[in-house]
Amino acid sequence: MKILQNPWPNPALSIFEQAQSPLTLESTSGKFTIDPDTNLRMYVCGITPYDATHLGHAATYLTFDLINRFSRLIGSSVHFVENITDIDEPLLERAARDGTDWESLAQKETDLFSRDMEALRVLSPEWFVPATQTMDLVDQAITKMEEGGFVYLVDNDLYFRTSLFLSELPISEAEAIAIFRERGGDPDRAGKEHPLDSLLWLANKNDEPGWSSSHGFGRPGWHIECAVISLRYLLGENYLAGDSTRSALIDIQGGGSDLIFPHHFMSAIQVKAMTGQQFARGYVHTGMVGLDGEKMSKSKGNLVFVSKLLAEGIDPVVIRFALLQSHYSEDRMWSNEILDSAQGEVERIRSALSRNEVAPTAELGTEIISALSQNLDTPKVMALLQSWVKATEDGVIGGSTGELSRLLDSALGLAF
Repeated sequence: MKILQNPWPNPALSIFEQAQSPLTLESTSGKFTIDPDTNLRMYVCGITPYDATHLGHAATYLTFDLINRFSRLIGSSVHFVENITDIDEPLLERAARDGTDWESLAQKETDLFSRDMEALRVLSPEWFVPATQTMDLVDQAITKMEEGGFVYLVDNDLYFRTSLFLSELPISEAEAIAIFRERGGDPDRAGKEHPLDSLLWLANKNDEPGWSSSHGFGRPGWHIECAVISLRYLLGENYLAGDSTRSALIDIQGGGSDLIFPHHFMSAIQVKAMTGQQFARGYVHTGMVGLDGEKMSKSKGNLVFVSKLLAEGIDPVVIRFALLQSHYSEDRMWSNEILDSAQGEVERIRSALSRNEVAPTAELGTEIISALSQNLDTPKVMALLQSWVKATEDGVIGGSTGELSRLLDSALGLAF
């Protein structure tokens, strides 16, 4: 797979004079703001391309698309990087199960993801970076951490001394070990100095794919991939030197709430070991999406795929509208009823926007921007739209649909 710049086409965004409010976001590290003069650096963890894009993925990437859009509307310069974990156990296992080449599977699913994102009007990342194209970066980063005493050997594998950062754990050590075990960690491996020490470099075994490096033939651990990709493509070639002009190297590290620990914690402390600086100002996480009262997961076989909905003829605007009805940080359930309701609401909005005379829109636009500026309050935006539609249906006039349509498209990605 190749490193891609702007991997799919972006729609044009309109500029709105009333969009001057800073964007306030809530994160695991507290509230922080994106100002109009911010040179925004945002890194979002991408897919492991062993299956199609499901609604949990879509909800996550829509959230950071809203941040991207709003930041641009207020005049921020946005630098947005997303990775592709195109070498990992789930990918290799799926390829072996299906009797296919792992690289072909990764490429196929990544292409499908890109088409899904384009259909949902998600702005593309500036850089879309496969992990397999960063082995030299990983090698350099591990060498830097070795020099600082953060790395040790277990058999032929290299581990990071998470134990040096236990005071920064967001949860108790016992809880962290339990979650680490559930989410791909190996706390019980013999020879480790501490159960939470994480894998940096896995020596080749069982004829699995591998790459040559100064640390032997093998492949990197998960956390180090994101650490080096984010720094290299947001800071530049001299990424290991950090950036002394900033209190944190980037503004936003983002992903689903299932990444809070261990992945985002591990990536952040590895960045700190490399550069001596804090990684991100804010860690923004999206809630999980379930189906009909149950957790949505591949093990349950109840994933709802974006591509399948599109193939069934569902309007991508309806999918996007349905996902934006819930606040990004909340766990939520998906159902056919939610999709049907969204279809009806979209039809009502389209009908209202097609009228020659509509309810006032100037104040509505200001209220929509204000709601988005306050931690992306999309439920409030939806309530505002519903009130405006009802007023229009009741015959209230005094508005202009053109300006409202452009705002809904630019700020929310809803092209009615």
